[in-house]
Amino acid sequence: MIRGLYTSGYSMLTLNRKMDVVSNNLANVNTNGFKKDFVVFEEFSDVLAKRFFDGSDGSARPVRIGNMTLYNDIAEVYTDFTQGALESTGLSTDVAINGDESAFFCVAVPVNDEFREFYTRDGGFKLDAQGRLVTRDGYTVMGENGVIVLEGSDFVITREGEVIQNGETVDTLRIRKFENPESLRKYGFNLLTATEESQDAEFEGTIEQGFIERSNVDSVREMVDMITVLRAYESNQKLIHYQDSTLDKAVNDIGKV
Repeated sequence: MIRGLYTSGYSMLTLNRKMDVVSNNLANVNTNGFKKDFVVFEEFSDVLAKRFFDGSDGSARPVRIGNMTLYNDIAEVYTDFTQGALESTGLSTDVAINGDESAFFCVAVPVNDEFREFYTRDGGFKLDAQGRLVTRDGYTVMGENGVIVLEGSDFVITREGEVIQNGETVDTLRIRKFENPESLRKYGFNLLTATEESQDAEFEGTIEQGFIERSNVDSVREMVDMITVLRAYESNQKLIHYQDSTLDKAVNDIGKV
């Protein structure tokens, strides 16, 4: 009975963490360029169960009574970098990466009084008061030569990423592709950060001006997953209740005999 309590309780903790991931996916179903996460489970290692002060052999040495498995644990939260659908907006400041799921726009983010390079698939850009091309959160979009400064929204971005205004090339969007995008980590604000394992690769896609990449979250699938997790959670709650009732009878009723 005690083993069952541990198994059901640990299962509820694991399901609660999965529910957090599913809820976050649903919350970002309309976030441009958002990449959904899903949980990868692994079997939790068996725990050797022993009974102390058994007394069966006249000593206080622990006696092995078997193994106890505490259900499954979360091995990792994996990000699906599948490209979302492209939606036409007609805005010159909206840009999307097409045909390369491992490529990202580079943005400069102030961290501890210095700027660090982060990555995003959200190409819903805008111009700030200084004419700089920035993200919706105000982070600077980087070009190959640094900050991209424009004179108004009348400009063209080619499929190769060149930013052209008044017939002259202002800069080229800095696009970084990773051979192993699974090494990236989510930072917040729809941004990703590289790790020591991240490796560069050659960009093979195109840049589409006037388009925005939608989230790759399937809201129907996420709702089904949420219902499945909820039902599994409720089932474990009932099991704990049943096992607690049985344990109560064993201690208070049978124990009196």
